[in-house]
Amino acid sequence: MMKMKKWLVAWGALLFLPTTEVAAQEGGVYPDTVVSAFCKRLEPVGRILEEEGYYVWCCAPLFDDEGRVHVFYSRWEKRHGMGGWIGRCEIAHAVAEAPEGPYRYVETVLAPRPGFFDATTCHNPSVYRAGGRYWLFYMGTSNGNFATKRIGYAVADSPWGPWERCTEPLLLPGEEGAWDDYITTNPAFLVHPDGEFWLYYKSCNKAEYLGERVNGIAGNRKYGVAFADRIDGTYRRYAGNPVVDFSARGENRQVEDAYIWHEDGRFKMLMRDMGFYDHTVGLYFESADGLHWSKPLVGWFGAEAYIEQPPAPSHLKRYGRFERPQLLMKEGKPAYLFTASQGGKWMTSSGFVFRIRPE
Repeated sequence: MMKMKKWLVAWGALLFLPTTEVAAQEGGVYPDTVVSAFCKRLEPVGRILEEEGYYVWCCAPLFDDEGRVHVFYSRWEKRHGMGGWIGRCEIAHAVAEAPEGPYRYVETVLAPRPGFFDATTCHNPSVYRAGGRYWLFYMGTSNGNFATKRIGYAVADSPWGPWERCTEPLLLPGEEGAWDDYITTNPAFLVHPDGEFWLYYKSCNKAEYLGERVNGIAGNRKYGVAFADRIDGTYRRYAGNPVVDFSARGENRQVEDAYIWHEDGRFKMLMRDMGFYDHTVGLYFESADGLHWSKPLVGWFGAEAYIEQPPAPSHLKRYGRFERPQLLMKEGKPAYLFTASQGGKWMTSSGFVFRIRPE
């Protein structure tokens, strides 16, 4: 069933609910005042890239000059379980004639490289066209451990490749004791209107990650940004980092999976929620400068709002969420939202696509 359930869209009747202190509402129903216009424009299309024998995640799309849709996505063998992303992942390429699919696997474009920062995994792809070339930002690990997550890139003259990879991480962790002294990961990229290149990244503090666990989650994930005059670096950290930080709200509220774009003179951002509302919805932000962000609104709901699924199997602990938001842009406007979600035909994970109605 590809339509939103009525009990989730009856927002007008819920305006009496308090919105000053943001928290999940019983049954997943939210007052209209915290639901973004972006969320209300979403129309579920369905799953894509359901591959037998694989978990699929992180679907990053773009159009080519002929109107075909290329998706660069993470995948790893089913035998490794959901946790295989950290040490067994590759980035593959698929193509379709339309955003809805069907998609045809083309090739694996980034596989782990022994001896490099991405020796054991290539994950978190996010793809952009800039300066007449195609730039694929991603995260690698050197030994399959969380602590070695680093951001890199590959570049090509065509979405068909061939892809040339950097040999060193694009951005290293900060100094010891800094909020970002442990990892750099989950890249989001933006060509600023003034021509500068901005790289947003997720990180956390090593002592907090290793020594603190609240609500079952280690550390506190935040987002920062770094600037460069060349797309391939060197990137300089913004002195006001982190630019998204929910730690002061308590209960280990945090975020991940940013996607950022500039539209109609405003900077806009999508993220996966990790406690601001709850762990099943997405977040939507706006900013005048790309540095100081509004309080988030709900960017999308959990899967139960859009589709009916079998009960969650015991091996899938994130069932019912849409994660890793990436936009398919058309003429400078978001046209489709690509996400990833556990479940599907093989009870692993796959991509999931939403159409975005024009404003």
